[in-house]
Amino acid sequence: MVERKARILVFTGEGKGKTTAALGLVLRAIGHRMPAFVVQFIKHDSSTGELAALRQLPGIKIQQMGQGFVPPTFHPAFGNHRKAAQAALWKAHAVVNSRHYKVVVMDEICNALAKKLITQKAVVSLLKDAPGDKIIVLTGRNAPKSLIAMADTVTEMKCIKHGYQKGRLAEKGVEF
Repeated sequence: MVERKARILVFTGEGKGKTTAALGLVLRAIGHRMPAFVVQFIKHDSSTGELAALRQLPGIKIQQMGQGFVPPTFHPAFGNHRKAAQAALWKAHAVVNSRHYKVVVMDEICNALAKKLITQKAVVSLLKDAPGDKIIVLTGRNAPKSLIAMADTVTEMKCIKHGYQKGRLAEKGVEF
């Protein structure tokens, strides 16, 4: 019998909607009574609409572990961002290997990789060792080829047009 591997989905690209797609999948899973955990690697704003909504639902836990906008590697605060992302990776590892959660979203993990906050080797190892009953979603721009190769499903969000281009500011209910 073939050993079942974890289901891996990647939502990447320059367009809007990567986290939104991942949270839509979480909503679907919760509807099927499949507990979900979301680890946010970069984001730090706890006042977003999606967090407010998700906190009202049973069966989901969301943990923001990022420090917000990541400065260049030479900036004095970069080390704090790296420590936060590494702690988020440890948290994701613990959640993936727990028996409680069926769905695990690692939001903005691809950005954390691109910014050199965590290593591809550590993420690939986590995914290879993940129990076969897990559904794991990775989001963020610049998904590395190694993650794309491991994934069962990869969706690239492509920006055709965005309100920012015409000066439209971020709007509650759309961007946050």
